[in-house]
Amino acid sequence: MTETHSRSLAKAVSYRVFGSISTAALVYLFTGNSKASLISGAADSVVKIVLYFLHERVWTYIPFGKPKAPEYEI
Repeated sequence: MTETHSRSLAKAVSYRVFGSISTAALVYLFTGNSKASLISGAADSVVKIVLYFLHERVWTYIPFGKPKAPEYEI
């Protein structure tokens, strides 16, 4: 079974929500600037959703760890 595009996108978005919240929190912790933390969290989301989606799609072509199809079917 391979990943669908919509499943890869949903996984990317959910993963990035958590990641971007942590990025925004760290920026706020270090700078105390809420505007900078929100902007960096938003930019982090957009860039990393695209990168994660592309990463997922590339891995659909890599056979490592995938079960091999049977050589014949009855």
